[in-house]
Amino acid sequence: MARKRKGRDISGWLVVDKPAGITSTAVVNKVRWALGANKAGHAGTLDPEATGVLAIALGEATKTVPYITDALKAYVFTVRLGQATNTDDAEGEVIAESDQRPTDAQIKEALLPFLGEIMQVPPKFSAVKIDGQRAYKLARDDAEFEIAARPLWVEELVLVDRPDADHVVLEMTCGKGGYVRAIARDLGAALGCHGHVRELRRIWSGPFEAEDGISLEEVDALAKTPALDEHLLPLEAGLADLPELKCTPEGAQRLRNGNAGMVYPGEAEYGDEAWASFEGRPVAVGIYKSGELHPVRVFVA
Repeated sequence: MARKRKGRDISGWLVVDKPAGITSTAVVNKVRWALGANKAGHAGTLDPEATGVLAIALGEATKTVPYITDALKAYVFTVRLGQATNTDDAEGEVIAESDQRPTDAQIKEALLPFLGEIMQVPPKFSAVKIDGQRAYKLARDDAEFEIAARPLWVEELVLVDRPDADHVVLEMTCGKGGYVRAIARDLGAALGCHGHVRELRRIWSGPFEAEDGISLEEVDALAKTPALDEHLLPLEAGLADLPELKCTPEGAQRLRNGNAGMVYPGEAEYGDEAWASFEGRPVAVGIYKSGELHPVRVFVA
């Protein structure tokens, strides 16, 4: 018999504006403690020194995490030109330098090949697994290894500021699995001057905005109080990119039992992924076919 998790059966999303200097896992643990939740997880890791949107799913909302991790995300980041580091960010050791500095026009031109479907090699100091081991652990041991390139969709990548000759501020909108540090590294290589990320902020992720997030200080201040619950977004906030279909009473019962259930016509077309609700509550996510939703994830009422 499985051991029951301790804590409250609470479901929903808490959007945290993550500060620098703490891991994403530590933020999740802090939120889980503060809310007394029995289950929590996040939708997309941020490096310890990165800031911005960290969307934390609680309870049944953890079943909707893939819809946020697969969604587009936007970052604003500062690239330090003229230096390469072994971690591709400011935390690492400088391994190469250059006195060359590109013009704004040269930077804008160099950004063009990074748009659309690109192939990106993740940083060696990353959580990518190599023969069962994390790449960053191998890198710390000075092991020799290669990481295979992987596809990344880059919707937008633009120059937004040039504070001085050594720094350029960029904004990028991209899909799942992108490494901003790799963009900075590869841009520096393309410009012939080296580069690494100095500052990084995720400004939005799917439907969640950094400006709407709660600070970690507020989480601490409101911990274990009903006031923190008021910051929770509903489970269905993680399904904002999917059409909603309302189901019949019989359909709701069938869906909750894991079977295809009848739904009323809506914006979904045959074969679309959608989510079903009954009396204002989410019931399941599934594939719409001929008036029924065939569930792939069912929510506990």
